Amino acid sequence: MSQLSFAFETSDEKPALMAGQEPATALSLEDMAQRLEAHPDYRVLRRLVPVMDFGPLPASPSAVGQPSPALRILILDTETTGLSQTTDRIIELAMLLVSVDTGSGQPFGVLETFEGFEDPGMPIPEVARQVTGITDEMVRGQRLDDEQVQAMVARADLIVAHNAGFDRPFVEARFAAFAAKPWACSFMDIDWKARGAESAKLSALAQDRGWFYDAHRALVDCHALLQVLASPDAQGSGTGLSRLIEAMGRPSYRLRATGAPFEGKDRLKARGYRWDAEARVWFTHLDSAEALKEELAWLGANVYGGRRAQVEVELLDALTRFSARAGRIEHHPLPPVSPADSRDQ
Repeated sequence: MSQLSFAFETSDEKPALMAGQEPATALSLEDMAQRLEAHPDYRVLRRLVPVMDFGPLPASPSAVGQPSPALRILILDTETTGLSQTTDRIIELAMLLVSVDTGSGQPFGVLETFEGFEDPGMPIPEVARQVTGITDEMVRGQRLDDEQVQAMVARADLIVAHNAGFDRPFVEARFAAFAAKPWACSFMDIDWKARGAESAKLSALAQDRGWFYDAHRALVDCHALLQVLASPDAQGSGTGLSRLIEAMGRPSYRLRATGAPFEGKDRLKARGYRWDAEARVWFTHLDSAEALKEELAWLGANVYGGRRAQVEVELLDALTRFSARAGRIEHHPLPPVSPADSRDQ
């Protein structure tokens, strides 16, 4: 059995050496970390250090040497008084604006940052104080700089948040400029499982890459997300930023099984449909036109029993996805059911 031992110098007095004993060598913390990393029984986590300058534009892999187009991506995170987008308010907003090479998916250049508090006009609930560490005293009389926020958003080509379905409605309610920009969600728009991750939680993704950080403060969450997204795929086919740039141009669909017979509810639930109690309809999300076509055929054969019916389909693009605003609504007739389609799928 092998054993790693480390010697620390704690004072100027050095213990006497026994006969034949080699003098201990003091190791730095990084030396110790590297030795542990080299051992198969240990994993080392380092505190995540924000990168403020990603260096020059990556060299183009093309034969002509022309640089790939670049996009400016704005990564944001909010801390709020609670989860309700109608009654709760933002208490902290952080943003990073970074240039990204679309060919490699790598960031480059100097980051532009923003961080600010806002007084919500109400006491911060205890649960929010415990999660964020933000107190009433920290936000009292504070207001987010509207001009600076609007200017950063205006220069962005894509807005990214790790839970865009939460953050987007909050910031759109506070700043109208966010509604005019395309969005992507690093939680929903990336298949983290296919990339080898056991969890899509941001802290877990950072740990997979050897980092830890103090979560639930907006700016450090943004830095952690950017560095996770800048990490290369194991297959060398780009980065998380590459996946989000692809998602920006890919529409998705919210299909509502309008008028579905009551007896089909168990099949819908088993299929992954969710119940919208307010609209009283079962719905699901689909990420491609091909998936929508297949789902319409499945509904006709397995829920509507071949009856003539139309269902409601909401087209969601990067301008409407994850917002509280509706996308374009279309009504799609269910296709005729063939004998081969009539059995359960």
